[in-house]
Amino acid sequence: QVQLVESGGGLVQAGESLRLSCAASGRTFISSYTMGWFRQAPGKEREFVAAIKFGGISTYYADSVKGRFTISRDNAKNTVYLQMNSLKPADTAVYYCSAGSRPWIPHIATMQAGYDYWGQGTQVTVSS
Repeated sequence: QVQLVESGGGLVQAGESLRLSCAASGRTFISSYTMGWFRQAPGKEREFVAAIKFGGISTYYADSVKGRFTISRDNAKNTVYLQMNSLKPADTAVYYCSAGSRPWIPHIATMQAGYDYWGQGTQVTVSS
């Protein structure tokens, strides 16, 4: 079992930055897991944001955040990060961290069904 706890959300103005963290705990270390970030805005479905392969070399991003967001991981700390720059009001959502044990396939990494564990989410609000 893996527990995921997100932090770092908050209220910022458009153009500013935030860094989200996802701390993993439990009997299984996340070093062998694909890690992902998803988000859900009010009245909308949860959508893929970014994913990173267990080794950290391969990453994948939604087109809407490409060039502005960066996903990274520190396996020694069992932590995954999402650096969000040039934030826009459209980025306002609850952001969820996820962990999956399936082999790395970018298409699968964009799907909620590709993940086994989820955090409770952290709110990000971007004002205009």
